[in-house]
Amino acid sequence: MANTLPPATPAKNIVLDTSSLSESSTSSVWNRISNWVSENKAVVYTVAGIAVVVTGGTVYYLSTSSKPKEPAQPRKSKNQRRKEKKKAEEEKKAQELKAAAEATKTATVEDVGEIPEVDENTVHSLSEETRKAYAAKLKAAGNKAYGSKDYNRAIELYGKAILCKPDPVYYSNRAACWNVLSEWEKVVEDTNAALAMDNEYLKALNRRAVAYEHLDRHNDALLDFTASCILDQFTNRQSRESLERLLKKVAEKKGKEIMEAKGKRLPGATFVTNYLQSFRPKPIPAGLDSEDLDEESGKGLLRKGYLALEQKTGEGYEEAWHSFEKALELGDLGEYEGDALNMRATFTYLQGNAVGALEDLNRSVELQPSLVQSYIKRASLHLEIGNKEAAVDDFELAITHNKDDPDIYYHRAQLHFILGEFAEAAKDYQKSIDLDPSFIYSHIQLGVTQYKLGSVASAMATFKRSVKKFENVPDVYNYYGELLLDQQDFPGAIEKFDKAIEMESKIKPTAINVLPLINKALGIFQWKQDFKEAESLCQKALIIDPECDIAVGTMAQLLLQQGRVAEALKYFTRAAELARTEGEVINAISYAEATRTQLEVQEKYPQLAARLQTMGASFGAPPGL
Repeated sequence: MANTLPPATPAKNIVLDTSSLSESSTSSVWNRISNWVSENKAVVYTVAGIAVVVTGGTVYYLSTSSKPKEPAQPRKSKNQRRKEKKKAEEEKKAQELKAAAEATKTATVEDVGEIPEVDENTVHSLSEETRKAYAAKLKAAGNKAYGSKDYNRAIELYGKAILCKPDPVYYSNRAACWNVLSEWEKVVEDTNAALAMDNEYLKALNRRAVAYEHLDRHNDALLDFTASCILDQFTNRQSRESLERLLKKVAEKKGKEIMEAKGKRLPGATFVTNYLQSFRPKPIPAGLDSEDLDEESGKGLLRKGYLALEQKTGEGYEEAWHSFEKALELGDLGEYEGDALNMRATFTYLQGNAVGALEDLNRSVELQPSLVQSYIKRASLHLEIGNKEAAVDDFELAITHNKDDPDIYYHRAQLHFILGEFAEAAKDYQKSIDLDPSFIYSHIQLGVTQYKLGSVASAMATFKRSVKKFENVPDVYNYYGELLLDQQDFPGAIEKFDKAIEMESKIKPTAINVLPLINKALGIFQWKQDFKEAESLCQKALIIDPECDIAVGTMAQLLLQQGRVAEALKYFTRAAELARTEGEVINAISYAEATRTQLEVQEKYPQLAARLQTMGASFGAPPGL
């Protein structure tokens, strides 16, 4: 995945594949799920065998056949994508011009002869055979008028043709005229009539969908575009692109509304813990460790915030956040203001406000230039918002202040990894290990990087050494298990996940890391297709951390795989509520909207649900889908 790296993120965020061991804990669960889906076609958004994958607000349809993994394709450059987009637009324009020319040619060459005169009063006196003949002539004349862009005349002629012989084509053609004139209500009226006579009339469905969109009836438009895609078996590019565009539009609108309404809120404890643990533990700044400090003073609140972090619970993180906020409001922090700004920036970022976090970090390095952690966090933020050069500069600044701080090299390695510079990443991970071999995530990330470089033997050796060195740390077993799962060594992977779960269970219940539970759920599903056990494991994770976005997303996927679409929709909706950034909210809503629409298709068009079943079988979908 092409995600950017947030400040100081650890390697312990993913449950879907080993590639995302390197990803940030702030990378959206939807990106992680979609990345995993690309290699595991079985667990995706599936309705009767058709898989729906939503990434970045875009919906993709694919078969659920169990094919071998394909090698990852190289990421296309912006220039390549621009050229492909331009080519697609040119092809689309050429097709439209060709279709228009054919329509005009047909209308022109038809011998319409004398146009019959007919109205509501006279049509009933005509025989059925005469009415059919008149209708054909009137339609041909309407086509000719349409080709000449005389839309009002075409509307009149199609209307008379309908008087003679109600026909879905005549209604759809008249709807095309109303479409050109932007008479959207009338488009809906005529396409409704056409579809009442032929509920699988593709042109009418697409025209009504366009009208619904212009009328801001987005749910209706999504339903029609989805039905259209199913009818043509997702082969029509224009229909697919319309569905994708509208899905993104709906998600963006709802995403903005959710972000405005939710206000400041921290993500789940699992997320925050993973983020904070990306830095090596450091003692409370000297001078703040005294119990004699007034708890209601700025320095006392700063101390209180640091102590609350050690709880590693949702309540503790809430207390820490508010303590850092209040400490800065009270002021009188003296030499510790830079530390306070650094910590407030951390919690501002965790709430999804990168811009606000940058402001605090800028001020932090001004007040306390030697605070290396602020440079590292700022570098990662710069990378996240797309400013690679500024990120590189901040790492260099950090080195000038303390070239022996191992955190610098660990997080610079993350930058290299995200950019696909695996050889450089491996060097920095190793440098971090050389300076401080006690930090587990440098070892884990080094193993993953070796795996990415194609050196499976080296990666496995690194993990085996890590297990010996960190035998009492659950994380090493969890990520070792992920590596084995990626190689489809299911028994070995489950054994490692079980070990991690057992070790986590001995920790304070409210501080348990739930990722091994979710990893095991996915491993069990991939290995044995055991929905019941996989679902049970996810539920356990949610009991421990109800706001774990990964557990919520995984539950939604498992429910969809079982055809429990209505239940899955609830989880996708919940995921949107839990998402931190607007981009993550939009991705979550995209899943929810795609799910909701598919559910409506099944209810409104049962014959399409049956067709999906057939399509799924022809694609080699697993039994029961």
